[in-house]
Order: sequence, then C-alpha cells, then structure tokens
Amino acid sequence: MFRLAHISDIHLGPLPALTILELASKRITGFVNWHRNRRRHLFANTLDIVMNDIERRDPDHLAITGDLVNLAARIEIDTVAKWLEEIGRPENVSVVPGNHDAYVPGAYERSTKGWYAYMRGDNAPSGWDEDFHVFPYLRVRDNVAIIGCSTAVATPPFAASGYFGRRQARETVNLLRAAGEAGLFRVVMIHHPPIDGATSFHKRMIGIRRFAATISSGGAELVLHGHTHLNTVYWLKAAAGPVPVVGIASASQGPGGHKPPAGYNMFSISGGPGHWNLLRERYELDQYGTDVLLAETTRFQPGE
Repeated sequence: MFRLAHISDIHLGPLPALTILELASKRITGFVNWHRNRRRHLFANTLDIVMNDIERRDPDHLAITGDLVNLAARIEIDTVAKWLEEIGRPENVSVVPGNHDAYVPGAYERSTKGWYAYMRGDNAPSGWDEDFHVFPYLRVRDNVAIIGCSTAVATPPFAASGYFGRRQARETVNLLRAAGEAGLFRVVMIHHPPIDGATSFHKRMIGIRRFAATISSGGAELVLHGHTHLNTVYWLKAAAGPVPVVGIASASQGPGGHKPPAGYNMFSISGGPGHWNLLRERYELDQYGTDVLLAETTRFQPGE
C-alpha cells in the first residue's frame, strides 16, 4: 500500500516588508487584500499543526498543489525553499506552482528555479535550466506515477486565472500512456480545478477542455488540485471509467472564516491495474484551531 498526503495553498506567512518598487505592480492589490482579508484567517501556526499531524502519520509521499507564497517576492520564494527543506527530502515531496507563485512577470521562473529539486522529474536535468520545460514532470514512487502539471502564469490585477497549453497537453498524454502501460497508478497534480464552473470566471483555468481531453486520451486514476480553498470531489471522463478530481482547503486557513478550515487529504493506494483501490481520508482543523481530526472517509475505485 502506498500512502500519499495532499496539501495546497500554503500562502506561507507572514507577509514580508516590501519595497516601493516591489509594490509598484499587481502586488499592490495582493498587498491590500492580504491586510484587509487574508491575514485574519491565514495563520502560520495552523500550517504547523497540519504539518505535524501529517508527519505523525508518516505518508510515503507528500503532494503540494501550488500557491506556496502570497506575492511572489524574492524573499518569499527563498523562505519557501527553506520551508520545503524542513518538511521533507525532494524525493519525498512533489510540488506544482499556483497563480500566486507566478504573481508578476519573472516570478514563475524564480519560483521554479528556487524549488526545482521538488519539481524535478526522474529523468530531468539535475539542475534548473531556463531553456528546459519543467512541466509536465514524471516521478515514479513504488507503483505510483506522479505527474506534475503547471497552470501558473502571471495575470493582470484582479485576475487569478491559469493556463494549460497544447505542448503541455501533448507531453502529459504521452506520460500518462507510458505510465498506464507500465501498470502504474497515475496521479496528476495541477493547481487550478480542471472543472468548468468550479471557480469564478476571473479565477478559472483556461484550457479546461484541453485538460479533460488529456485525461480522456491518456488515462489517469486520480487528479489533485487546489486554488479554491475548498474540499471538493469532481469527476472527469476517461476510457477506463471516471477519474476522481479532488480539491482541498488551504493548509493555512484558520477556523472561523468563510472558507473551510485547514486540512489535508491522505490517500491509501492499493491493488493493481484494472482493480485499483483508493481510500481518501480527509483531515480537518478542529473548531478551536488546536488539533486535526478525521472529517471524512471516501473509498474510490477508479475506472469503475
């Protein structure tokens, strides 16, 4: 049995002091939003409680589906790099970026370079190369194929959309097919929910139909995403049967907000090709913000 933990939307705080030059961009809208809304509900100690509970349960691997920072300032990206080193070795933690990690032009390149060890495919170059397409990447752990995709792009103020393009779609199909032929359980990681209507228009993923076609053509057993800060389960069609698409609340969301409190998914994967078994245990911060409790258990049988 392979056990995979899933968290998302870290928004690692607190927000650092920024220069006037750094704020002279889209960051000013995010800066204002943080101080008016987010800082009241996103707490670092909440993230610590969640991570301590995950560590106690000792999963085989940890998947993080984006938005590790808030405004993608250089100091934030460096701080997340140190945080990643604290929570696990690169071979045991897989990351994909979110829209906040590509908040302004140039941020995507800085974040992927800074966190490359956690987004490096098994056959990718050992060091970050600006001419190399990091995504999609493939990591094989035990009998599980972890495929990381990116929808992270810089957007105008008041927009938080993502993009899944043709090149990435083609390469993802090839990785999915090869992993399926090898008899592996295929997990796809992506930040934006690849479901029409799952979020508002200005926060949507551009290329939803392309992604759906990718899953339909390549095949998969599980898709993980973040972005909405909600605990959700959707489905996508594939030749072998419907594929669960699972979202999770922000890992830093304190209790009492309009979004669900912080939590994580723990997936237990067993069985084999044609008869996979997938158990999802969703853990959630309690109403006092001091402990993490089992909130929901769901059993999936992908392809049936």
